[in-house]
Amino acid sequence: MTRPHVAFLGTGLMGAPMAANLAKAGFPVTAWNRSAEKAEPLRAFGVTVAATPTDAVADADVVVTMLSNGASVDDLLFAQGVAAAMRAGAVVVDMSSVKPTEARDHAARLAAMGIGHVDAPVSGGTKGAEAASLAIMAGGDAAVIETVRPVLAAMGRPVRVGPHGAGQLAKLANQAIVAVTIGVVAEAMLLVEKGGGDPAAVRLALKGGFADSIVLQQHGERMTTGNFVPGGRSINQLKDIVNALEAASACGLTLPLTEQMRARFERFVRDLDGADEDHSGIYLELLELNGIGR
Repeated sequence: MTRPHVAFLGTGLMGAPMAANLAKAGFPVTAWNRSAEKAEPLRAFGVTVAATPTDAVADADVVVTMLSNGASVDDLLFAQGVAAAMRAGAVVVDMSSVKPTEARDHAARLAAMGIGHVDAPVSGGTKGAEAASLAIMAGGDAAVIETVRPVLAAMGRPVRVGPHGAGQLAKLANQAIVAVTIGVVAEAMLLVEKGGGDPAAVRLALKGGFADSIVLQQHGERMTTGNFVPGGRSINQLKDIVNALEAASACGLTLPLTEQMRARFERFVRDLDGADEDHSGIYLELLELNGIGR
């Protein structure tokens, strides 16, 4: 069976390894990135690099977008003419983290043009992107999701979580869990270190127990070794928390722990220049809060 031609728009920290994995799986891939030099290394995997986004999608069956926010996706699809350049029957798979309302709006506008839409944000960070083990939360029509499932499966583990917008809602739930967990892991690592324990040994001791998590093992290590090279940038974590709280407000809900982490990440990003630090860098905000130098 001929594999569908995939256009991949947005080859940053996450997008580049995702596009590479599609090519490794045998899909013909054409990539585009606003900063063209970030797409060039993909040529080594057999990926064609397009000069413009409209060139990239001209012959595509599936168009994957991996951008920073909903406004960027909207601008690319509609203001820059990507949707107009796509053929009828093609499918947009938006793997960016956007608001559920934005995903539903994009789906409706694309449907009017004869183009399918799946909102399929991911979790797993750069390690998951590189290992093709991302958690993929797909929202949209079940039949359409099935048509793009092989594409999604080349990048991770896709699960349909509901209609249009549900994928983004699942991602916001994920990001609320991640934010709160990062916050308490930072407190635990600082408590262990200042109390005279060995953070690495404590993480090993907790492995497999109720308190264990990927955040504890991966980000706990980042915190105690001082490695805040971004896998997931703090400014994006803040964006997702704000979007989660907006969705909660629309449901008439108050989420106190998520609200606390919004305030902390806002302080880290805006007052402590942490925008481009990994989101485990909230540990640095905790150090500053306690009057402890980096």
